[in-house]
Amino acid sequence: MFRLAAVIYILLGATLAGIFIIAALTVGMDTAQPIIYAAVAGFIVALPVSWVVAKQIKG
Repeated sequence: MFRLAAVIYILLGATLAGIFIIAALTVGMDTAQPIIYAAVAGFIVALPVSWVVAKQIKG
């Protein structure tokens, strides 16, 4: 199941990082530091989410 979660993490991490970056830019945080924080937060949030999704797929 780890391999499935790793593949899901690759896709989900980039997706959530992009969503968080767009959210940061939408609220006016347009300097480098908040954008980097948003990207890192997206990748961190993707870790448990990808594990849960992998569990749901495996059944």
